[in-house]
Amino acid sequence: MYRENYISALRTELLEMVEQNLSPIAIQYEYSEVPLETNIKWRPQVLVLGNYSSGKSTLINDLLGGKIQNTGQAPTDDSFTVITCDDSAAVSGGNLSVTEERDGKYLLNDSEYPFESLKKHGERFAAHFRLKKVNSPFLKNLAIIDTPGMLDSITERDRGYNYQEVIGDLAQIADLVLILFDPHKAGTVREAHTSLRDTLPARTFEDRVLFVLNRIDECNSLIDLLQVYGTLCWNLSQMTGRKDIPPIHLIYSKQAAERHQQGSLHDTSYLRYLGNQSEGLKKAVMDAPRYRLDNLASFVETHGERISHLLEALVSYRRKKISYRLKLGILGLLGSVLVGAGTVIGAMVTGLAGAMDQQLLFYSAGGVALICFLGWLLTGMRYFSNRFHKKQLADLDALTPLNTQTRRDNWDSIRNKLDAYLRKTDGQFSLSEAKGAYVAVRNVCEKGTREVREALSELATIRNDESGVPAGRILPELDQSAQDPMITADGIVYSERG
Repeated sequence: MYRENYISALRTELLEMVEQNLSPIAIQYEYSEVPLETNIKWRPQVLVLGNYSSGKSTLINDLLGGKIQNTGQAPTDDSFTVITCDDSAAVSGGNLSVTEERDGKYLLNDSEYPFESLKKHGERFAAHFRLKKVNSPFLKNLAIIDTPGMLDSITERDRGYNYQEVIGDLAQIADLVLILFDPHKAGTVREAHTSLRDTLPARTFEDRVLFVLNRIDECNSLIDLLQVYGTLCWNLSQMTGRKDIPPIHLIYSKQAAERHQQGSLHDTSYLRYLGNQSEGLKKAVMDAPRYRLDNLASFVETHGERISHLLEALVSYRRKKISYRLKLGILGLLGSVLVGAGTVIGAMVTGLAGAMDQQLLFYSAGGVALICFLGWLLTGMRYFSNRFHKKQLADLDALTPLNTQTRRDNWDSIRNKLDAYLRKTDGQFSLSEAKGAYVAVRNVCEKGTREVREALSELATIRNDESGVPAGRILPELDQSAQDPMITADGIVYSERG
């Protein structure tokens, strides 16, 4: 009981940390369109991907213990389906059923669910997005997201939305991603290649992805299965770019195998030598909630580092622009003084000085200098400031050091956001606010995440049979100290204000 209360309290405080310290800054500087906690406040999620007819729906039905998703050899469903538990409806007499269905617009606009950020994918996506509530105890602590089968020749124009972008957004908030293949298309579909090579590595972590070779009972023999397995391993090495092949779960549906064997001419006796890893896969899915806290901690660390890198670049840009404009101002002032002095000299050379009062002459020269300086401010400085802005946009990589792989990975994630923000604001934003925001985010990255990891280490020592509730807060309040960030060769470091 104490362990469950500890987990609940820690999860609540993690959400508070994101809500209070990261989300306002993420929205202000357009790192995110919606509050970051929107993506993590719901229950753990398992995302199921795969080629069409790879057995995604059959696997989901096996996990839930009843027919919830339509199955078939041809593509049977082109929707993203969120399958969750209906807590108000208990399973009666072993009858599993869909108790409620909702369309995509409901899902995208209900604050209970973490899908508000998917609105950007448009009406066509919303029409292929839906919710199913099921009276299944298996879904008590998690939700499953079924997806349209990956195809070979389909394009964004055919679907009406960017499939890879949707997959990436869902993978980012999922705690586990299952990728299914079948013996007939062992990793040769183009959309699967794009997902594994580009989309998933950029939006989730390798340890959250499980590879599954499904329907192995359809292989004609053990040799046939070994050839399929070898082909899949080769294709995975090409798609993931990894030399080490990740573990692959070999599974089949017992019900499907029985139906298949009744009309099958080939021998499937080899299956008894392999065993069915479906139970192991089921356990991995059921363990998704256990990794939720680790994933939340990683969420805070990842987004904290990315937001701080974005702010570091903004601080660098603004400092460079202020320094550049100061130099332009000094140059304009000196030029104006020289023009004023030239006016006096010209008057003396032409003899006009003798006909003018000396005080009036100097006033006139000062007026000319002032007019020149104002003209410089309104035209020359604006022109050169615009040139500076365009030059910085063309060379964003020079704004921050990219001397480690971690910084390069973070930069790849926020570079386009930085470009969009600078273009939208034309580089006009408060340097002091950006520095203050940076300090707040770095406090989360350095102090907050360390305390989270310490709390998770303490959780590992708590036995399931302990009773009670945590006394007070698990994570201390973050102290926003007054510090001024300074850019060094390794990035920004703190310097106390004197």
